[in-house]
Amino acid sequence: MKNTPRIVLLISVIAFYSCGKKTEDHAHHHEPETSSASPTKALEDSVMAVHNEVMPKLDNIFKLTESLKDKVAKTPDMPDPKKKEIEAAIDSLNNASEGMMVWMRKFTPPAPTDDPQAARAYLKQEMVKVERVKADILSSIERGKALQ
Repeated sequence: MKNTPRIVLLISVIAFYSCGKKTEDHAHHHEPETSSASPTKALEDSVMAVHNEVMPKLDNIFKLTESLKDKVAKTPDMPDPKKKEIEAAIDSLNNASEGMMVWMRKFTPPAPTDDPQAARAYLKQEMVKVERVKADILSSIERGKALQ
């Protein structure tokens, strides 16, 4: 039983770091990157940097959501408009978290053998999506903290 938290932590770390390692690990089994693939790799790294910046904030979202739920539960005489405002913030936090999960499930790093132009076009679209996820996460956290 004493090792359970360590095992959960280890699995979480492995899962977190495996998100950004798909293409890198895969690339080592193929021919070396050519100069035309270098801008693609740089763009992929930029997309993953945004992901890695906000991924740790999901823990903040969870804690903040629980705190707001607790606040509503412990304040039965809370005015209805305030309660609705907090519930909307909780929904916003949940949606932001789910947005990250959906983006991660759908994101597929380009393979080294993919057409470089198509790969860069895909990564540019993914950058827009992950930036939106980032904005949603940050704004929902700010909104939730203001209501604590």
